[in-house]
Parts: sequence; structure tokens; C-alpha cells
Amino acid sequence: MDDKTLAVLSPLQALRKDYFFWALLALLVSLTATKPEKFLIYPTLVDWPTIAALTGLLVLTKGVELSGYLHHLGKHLILRMPTDRALAMFLVLTAALLSTLLTNDVALFIVVPLTVGLRAVSTVPVTRLVVFEAFAVNAGSALTPIGNPQNLFLSQLHQIPFYHYVGAMLPLVLVFLLPLLLLTAYAFTSHRIALRDGTDLLPLNKRLLYLSLALYFPFLVSIDAHQAEAAAIVVLAIFLITHRRVLARVDWALILVFMLMFIDMRLIAQESTVRSFIEQLELSDPQHLYFTGVAISQLISNVPAAILLAEYSNDWQLIAYAVNVGGFGFILGSLANIIALRMARDSRAWLTFHAFSLPFLLVVSGFVYLWLFFF
Repeated sequence: MDDKTLAVLSPLQALRKDYFFWALLALLVSLTATKPEKFLIYPTLVDWPTIAALTGLLVLTKGVELSGYLHHLGKHLILRMPTDRALAMFLVLTAALLSTLLTNDVALFIVVPLTVGLRAVSTVPVTRLVVFEAFAVNAGSALTPIGNPQNLFLSQLHQIPFYHYVGAMLPLVLVFLLPLLLLTAYAFTSHRIALRDGTDLLPLNKRLLYLSLALYFPFLVSIDAHQAEAAAIVVLAIFLITHRRVLARVDWALILVFMLMFIDMRLIAQESTVRSFIEQLELSDPQHLYFTGVAISQLISNVPAAILLAEYSNDWQLIAYAVNVGGFGFILGSLANIIALRMARDSRAWLTFHAFSLPFLLVVSGFVYLWLFFF
């Protein structure tokens, strides 16, 4: 069997073992059975600009990864960072900072491939590090109106100026970052990083690297200009002509997961029983609104939760606090969690994530509650 065949079969084999994908598909089948008349509107439930943006970013970051430079950069980074703890602190802070302006997803597309590349050259606990980078982008992206989709939605809906939004969210981000840095220092040891001898690094491909980087910034500009679909088509066409092997290695199953999530969650949000239940929660009470936002985010992700709660309350800041806190906890809390764990390439990453994320949610939700209602 040649390399091309393996490249095609590998994603299909991975999809068969993707239990999260099959759970989402089973949920969709169940929802369709109850209301088959909604089948025709399923395409309208998918946020196609988001799917297009994700597709382009997956292709471009895979191009950077397969160029081999991330592996070499990772080795040089290890030589400058004496311990696992120092490396973890550096990458967590870098991920948080990048997410404030580049959005949480883009920050992950930059940091996680670099981190995964460390697996080939060292004994660094890569999976745990990726989990903490997911925490970092959820924390850092809460600061600005462009850091994540829920902030962008709320700031646009209520026309909140950029600096006013940052000032309102700064206390929340500090509550996130201080425990995160303490947990990072605890979770990673002070042992010196051991490099693996005789590791075969990927061969360097300058043309692939330069092409991927040259397309990266224009692609981000196109997303900001609401031209993600057209930009994704251009990126796909260029790589189809110049580097088909990159397309064969892209995690296309992740695209399917996101499409299923959009359809499933929006169908659930439209249920009359769901809306009736929310109306009974008395969201005019700020404490009810806060805990409802955190809880609903665990079930349908924080972006749909923000959209749903905005129909029942005009308290944009409290909603923003609640749904950003809700990004921690279960994996569904934030779409960035799914992206990070999928890119980690470790079947046990889901267990590692929840072992740290659920206690972290309890801690930060409690601190934020005290800040909001007692200080």
C-alpha cells in the first residue's frame, strides 16, 4: 500500500474511532426522528463562515507543520527552556497573550502544532501542555471583544467600545490567569527537559513554509472582512495545485464535528421546552443569570449560550462573565477545547483535559461569583 493510500485511509480510520463524532451524529438522528420536517433547514443552521475559516486555518497550519520548521523550532525552544515548568509557563502565557488579539482558535493553531512537535524531540508531557494551552486561550480571549466569538457577538449587539469592553473584562481575566499560572507551576515539574537522541526531524521545506505564512495574514484579513468562504476556496485551490499531500493530512473529521455541533445545538436551542425552561429560571435575578450561563455553556457551548441568554437579558457584562467562565469544565464548554484536543493527537487527551478542567471550573466560578456579588 503506497503513502498516498495511507494518507487517505488514516483520517477514515480515525473517524471510525471518533466517539465524539458518533455521539453528535446519534444526537442528530434522534432530533431528526422527532421533527423530520426540519431536515431541509439543516444547512441554514451551520455557520458557514466559521466552517470556512476553520477549513482554511487547518490547511495553512498543517502546511506550516509539514514544512518541518515547527519541529526544529521546538528543539531550539527546549534548549533555551531548562525545565518542563519553565517551558509550560512560557507557552501558557504566550497562548493567552496571542488569544487576546488573534482569537482563541487562531492562537491554538499557532501554539499547539509547535507543542505537538515537541513530542518528536523530547520527553515533555505534550498532552498535558496542550490541555493547559486550551485553558490559556479561554482565559486570555475573554479580555477583548475580538478574542472569541461570544465576546464579539455581545460587543456588537450592545455596541460596546473596545477599551470599555477590555476594562470591564479585565477583572475576570485576572481571576482566570492567577489560578491558571499557579496550577501550571504545580502540574509541571522542575525536571530538566530531556532531548531524545537520534530523533529524525521532518525535512525542511522552505517553499511550503513560505507559502503557508504568505497566505496566513491575508486569510485572517479576509475573515475579518467577512469573506471567509471565498478565501477558503482560494487556499484550497492553491494547495490542491501545489501541495496535495497537505490536504490529505488535514483533519477533515474536525470539520464534520463542527458542522454537527452547529446543527445539533441550534436544534436544541429552538425547542419550545428548552425556551420554556429558561423562562422559568427567573434570569432577571443576576445570580440566576450567572449560574445559568455557566451551566448552559457546559451543555451547548458558550457561544450558543451567549446568543440564547441575550434574548432574555440586556446585562451584557454578566452574560459575558458567565459564558466565559462556562468555557471551562466539560469539553463542550468552548469550541476551542475541541480544537486543542483534536490537535493533540492523543486518545487519552479527553481524560487529561477533564481531570484538570472540572476542578478548575469549580475554583474560578467560585472566585468570579465572589467578585461579582460580594466585592
